[in-house]
Amino acid sequence: MDRHRRSSRPASRRPAPVVRGFTLVEIAIVLVIIGLLLGGVLKGQSLIDNAKIKNVIQQSTSLQAAVNAYQDKFRALPGDDAQATAHVPGTSGNGNGDGQIAEYQLAPQHLALGGFITGSFNGTTDFMTSAQGGAVYVFNDVVAGRGGNGIRLDNLPDSFSEQIDAKLDDGKPDTGAVRATGPYTNNGTIITRTAVFF
Repeated sequence: MDRHRRSSRPASRRPAPVVRGFTLVEIAIVLVIIGLLLGGVLKGQSLIDNAKIKNVIQQSTSLQAAVNAYQDKFRALPGDDAQATAHVPGTSGNGNGDGQIAEYQLAPQHLALGGFITGSFNGTTDFMTSAQGGAVYVFNDVVAGRGGNGIRLDNLPDSFSEQIDAKLDDGKPDTGAVRATGPYTNNGTIITRTAVFF
């Protein structure tokens, strides 16, 4: 007998494993779950944005009330107060008393030292910030053809500016008491200056 001879019997083969795919129902369930998760994330972002907008509106309204209270108490505007060193000891300077808050860096310091807002401002380089992170000024400015004293909000997304304008005024960037330096396009454009005039 030849030991090296191969057997004439065929080698036994293992059955190939059965590969199952996903059924249409399983795929549909996964897609629904993914859709719900994405919807929740997008809705969550919308809620965060709405909270920021409400915060910016509240900040603007509070600053207007603080300016009015300062004016009632001292018969002058914060920042523009020609006797601020007597009215709010510790301030770094007086304004010129012309009725225009061109001395915007002094305004938050006068308001804070007078107890009308919280915070610490040095009167030269410190400024307030909004919930969106842009600078906030109590300032005499010209925005979209209107000039005067107001609250200036810098670098807001156009959708934020539009909603602020709609809630406080007429929703148009170039009319009314709320003005913006650009149109409301709702495409994420940054509006460099949004002013709420008082």
